[in-house]
Amino acid sequence: MDFKKLKSGSDVRGVAVGPDAALTQDVAQTLGAAFARYVAQKYGKPAGEVSIALGRDSRVSGPELLAAAARGVAGEGACAVDYGMCTTPAMYMAILTEGFAPDGSIMVTASHHPWKLNGLKFFTREGGLGFHELDELLLLAQNLRPGQTAETGEITSRPFLPTYCQRLKSLIRNAIDPDVQKPLLGLHVVVDAGNGAGGFYASMLEDLGAWIEGSQFLEPDGRFPNHVPNPENPEAMASVAAAVKRVGADLGVIFDADCDRAAIVDDTGKEINRNRLIAMISVILLEEMPGATIVTDSVTSSGLSDFIREWGGEHYRYKRGYRNVIDEAVRLNAAGINCPLAIETSGHAALRDNHFLDDGMYLVTVLLIKAMQLKQQGKTLGALLEGLREPVESAEIRLPVRCEDFAGAAKQIIERVLEYASEHAQWHVAPDNREGVRISFDVDGELNSAWFLLRLSVHDPVMPLNAESDVPGGVKAVLQKLLEALAGEEELDLSPLREALKA
Repeated sequence: MDFKKLKSGSDVRGVAVGPDAALTQDVAQTLGAAFARYVAQKYGKPAGEVSIALGRDSRVSGPELLAAAARGVAGEGACAVDYGMCTTPAMYMAILTEGFAPDGSIMVTASHHPWKLNGLKFFTREGGLGFHELDELLLLAQNLRPGQTAETGEITSRPFLPTYCQRLKSLIRNAIDPDVQKPLLGLHVVVDAGNGAGGFYASMLEDLGAWIEGSQFLEPDGRFPNHVPNPENPEAMASVAAAVKRVGADLGVIFDADCDRAAIVDDTGKEINRNRLIAMISVILLEEMPGATIVTDSVTSSGLSDFIREWGGEHYRYKRGYRNVIDEAVRLNAAGINCPLAIETSGHAALRDNHFLDDGMYLVTVLLIKAMQLKQQGKTLGALLEGLREPVESAEIRLPVRCEDFAGAAKQIIERVLEYASEHAQWHVAPDNREGVRISFDVDGELNSAWFLLRLSVHDPVMPLNAESDVPGGVKAVLQKLLEALAGEEELDLSPLREALKA
């Protein structure tokens, strides 16, 4: 078994159901053992003094994989604590919570991916394992098999979600009125958990006085029979939007399967995800911290940048990948730059007030608090987005790279596009370009009214291409210019770009 093949960004992921399963119980057991050893080495502790917590989302393969990983932990002599159904953010918060505080934790989840897939996320006190740390863990797993030690640690069970839930309740009460037991009385919220791990959020809101009529898919079902649990999925967003409009709710919230990502819809059913979600949380933070820097991934729109600046903030685009965005925000704060938020258009959002943990449920809770405060003033949450300029057109295209060293080829392609741009005055290289190549153009006399971003995928041998325009026809205009620049690139499959131009 080549454990490196299971790496997906800073997580482990693979097919876990059926004859072609790569993430088997044996693999999970080995990874559990390797993580126990990794944590013991990291903190200089004997394995017998190490404790590892384990949780899972609702996937059908979750219970068996969790049990296997726990056996691996115990096989190293460490203590394994089974938290059962949990959320990914809660598995990190447990490490920071008095009375729990394991040395590390493992979350069994594949986020929004199809039900046959599963994965493992790993946490220590410093947060989720980064790319290089995961490489170290996988190397340990490659050279280790469970049962190498004579010791056997304890496996126990203990729920953590009630404690995590209480923390969110306290956040809401303290922000609205600490002396009121039901501070959300009068707020109507539809919760869509997508049959993942987040269904408890609805009952939590109800305990605080919210009306939750119209909430849907709250029961865990690891086959996700109603819709993909993904805040970026159009069908999922349409489903929660329809529920909000059907019952006349103030807003709707939707989570992915493990609740590290989320989105909302306003009272009109308008989707608040991607750029809108970033804009909304940015406004809330900039009201409290004028001049703050908001770190996002690279594909955010020009309108969002203008919006953040108009609210007195600084927009800092960085590389795709939630770990990249979070790590850069942490670095900026260490350098003395006030950066309270790292957020991807995918819905991964990490607030400094929440230990820079990408926690969709925490993000939604902050937005929900604001919704209640605005309702008390006779206003709606959607009003926060007034002035946000949204693109007239947008496109996302994936261009396959046709060679074994796809990363090296993509880097050379990007360098050649930059060289081409330097030779054409109408190609404006973005001053804040930190990933791939981002070029803007003047279309129909409008300055910088259309742009494209060409980059290398975090995981796959493709070059994702994003384009947006503030004027009709702008996307095709810039894509045609890019096609001309790429005409001699034999290692790049340009057929998806040509098809987009024909559409």
